[in-house]
Amino acid sequence: MKAKMVVFDMAGTTVDEGNVVYRTLHKAIEKVAPSIRFEDVLKSGAGKEKLQAIRDTLLDKAIVLGEEEIQSIFSDFQSSLKEAYRLLEVIPTPNTEKLVEELRAMEVIVVLNTGYDRATAQSLLEKLKWKQGIHFDALVTASDVSKNRPKPDMIFYAMDQFSIQDAFTVIKVGDSTVDIEEGKNAGCLFTIGVTTGAHSRAELLTANPDFVLDDIYDVKSVILSLEPTS
Repeated sequence: MKAKMVVFDMAGTTVDEGNVVYRTLHKAIEKVAPSIRFEDVLKSGAGKEKLQAIRDTLLDKAIVLGEEEIQSIFSDFQSSLKEAYRLLEVIPTPNTEKLVEELRAMEVIVVLNTGYDRATAQSLLEKLKWKQGIHFDALVTASDVSKNRPKPDMIFYAMDQFSIQDAFTVIKVGDSTVDIEEGKNAGCLFTIGVTTGAHSRAELLTANPDFVLDDIYDVKSVILSLEPTS
């Protein structure tokens, strides 16, 4: 079996943005629900479309708000994030650029997917100076599909772009349990957790990934293990 595509999450997996999104999200929620901690936002919202992350964080802490209040939190988050990004320094996670360059040289398709909307994701890529066709092959965002993680729609959307029929030729890599769930729901060959972002090794293991890696570069070894030796 050959891996044709690897779908990488962005923040915390391939992109180090200092958790600014979740810190900004926490501040917006905390104004209305002061008992919510930053750790609650990571636990309940990591990897998800951000309006859904707000809903799930509140739900998991049994905090009931009206739709108008929830939309107000989301609006506050969006405006605060825009300002936070203006001065934000963004860097790749260690060994990511080396990995994706080598995977693309091996003719493995590299896709970035994210719970961010397209405008937010593009702003991250601009800061990194990553170009489609050079650093990655496609970007799929929460605003590109109607159903978001843990539903598999973003992975299927990516597969359709490259006429890949079988998810068993796709590997999903991410830093949160919802990334692992997304990959499993898509029927991916492997789901791989990395410990560079939102969730710890112990938290990632609750989603039963096939691998948990401390160094994203080890994804290449997983792929090479699939190649015939003769």
